Amino acid sequence: MTSSAPTQDRFRISFEFFPPKSAEMEGQLWEAARDLKRYNPDFVSVTYGAGGTTKAPTFAAVDKMISEVGLSTASHLTCVDADRQETHQVIEDLRALGVRHIVALRGDPSSGIGTAYVPHPDGYANAAELVSVLKADGGFEISVSAYPEKHPESADVAADVAMLKLKADNGADRALTQFFFDNDVFERYLNAVHRAGIKIPVIPGIMPIQNLTQLKRFAGRCGSSVPSFLDARFAGYDDKPEERAKVAADVAAEQVEDLIRRGIHEFHFYTMNRAPLTAAVLENLGRLPNEKAQAGAAA
Repeated sequence: MTSSAPTQDRFRISFEFFPPKSAEMEGQLWEAARDLKRYNPDFVSVTYGAGGTTKAPTFAAVDKMISEVGLSTASHLTCVDADRQETHQVIEDLRALGVRHIVALRGDPSSGIGTAYVPHPDGYANAAELVSVLKADGGFEISVSAYPEKHPESADVAADVAMLKLKADNGADRALTQFFFDNDVFERYLNAVHRAGIKIPVIPGIMPIQNLTQLKRFAGRCGSSVPSFLDARFAGYDDKPEERAKVAADVAAEQVEDLIRRGIHEFHFYTMNRAPLTAAVLENLGRLPNEKAQAGAAA
């Protein structure tokens, strides 16, 4: 698949990475970060574990993203299992690393996804409270999460949209959505967001499919649906990794292209710390890495 308008400025992009858990994963992360830097993202984000379980790895990854890789880097920050003093210390530690953009999240329960969330008695109850604190502290760009198919713990979409409005009213600058695969679902959600008077940009989260079976398990925990057409698209490619990767790149590029037609021009890619598939999606869309773009301009 090739875009009919292969220009570099049709849309803006950002990438999510997660802290590595082994030496092998660390090498993979930095290879991916340096490779994807060539596509000129507006920013990248680094996830943060529940209760600070990845605090040190997150800090190390954020520090290296900024100081060595040279990427504008947002750190995730959660409320889970931390009192207010601990949360403020993390904020100041991130500020000292050069972080000026925080993705403010409530976070998943430390007891595991699907269990009841219990706020720390001396902490912040939810992301809206955390946004308010970050806004008062000043000096931070603030992103928050949004859920086109509603958060798994929300009573309904209306309650979920009401929470997003509270986060926006408290000072959030943008929302980054959970991944989804049905653009009609996203458009209906966006209409509900606009009807609620929410003015901040809602940036769709795009998940290129590395492995459909694994994705289905993950999506079930996140509250995201996996449409049946994906089974048909990937059928017969289980033992053909190269062909499967091409299908995955086509599927994600087609989703983005359709969203562009619907008026969306900014996308947040969940990279899973791997560059090749995300890079293939971008190149399908006409978004070339620096060296190819420069060569094309000189031709």
